[in-house]
Amino acid sequence: MEQQHPLDQVARVQAEWRRERPDLDVGPQAVIGRLHRVARALTQELCVVYARYGLSEGEFDVLAALRRAGAPFERAPGLLAAHTMVTTGAMTKRIDRLQRAGLVTRRNSEADGRGRVVALTDAGRELIDQAFTEHIHNEHRLLAELTPEEAAGLETLLTGWLARIEPARRTPGPH
Repeated sequence: MEQQHPLDQVARVQAEWRRERPDLDVGPQAVIGRLHRVARALTQELCVVYARYGLSEGEFDVLAALRRAGAPFERAPGLLAAHTMVTTGAMTKRIDRLQRAGLVTRRNSEADGRGRVVALTDAGRELIDQAFTEHIHNEHRLLAELTPEEAAGLETLLTGWLARIEPARRTPGPH
């Protein structure tokens, strides 16, 4: 039996567009609009955890990408940008802030004297381990709003949809 929901913001917007532009099919807003609102709400909930550790969402992503690299917890800035899907300019600003906070270091690459390497400090590793633990607990809390079957179905749908619409990207290789 399908659960009935009260008319939400997306449905109200659709009704207004149907009235004003009956010549257009505004059906896609039912999915896209709600997905956008869910993403915004989830981001707000996730950022609460990051802020507890003095981090922005982007800074959390950088520390997490370094931690996932495994020992010695370092990557080239360009590879970090690829792993976090931001421009190298945005990455430089994030690294600058994290370096000032004592969470990462920069050094010349031993393999290529012109290249640079960003590495977690001990303080950075300790912080991201604590923040990531709370982050995962928070994600479990947020998904608990769905049944396990709903979560699995949503994962399948989103995985397939993302594979169709996301530009083909080569997975960044090892540093």
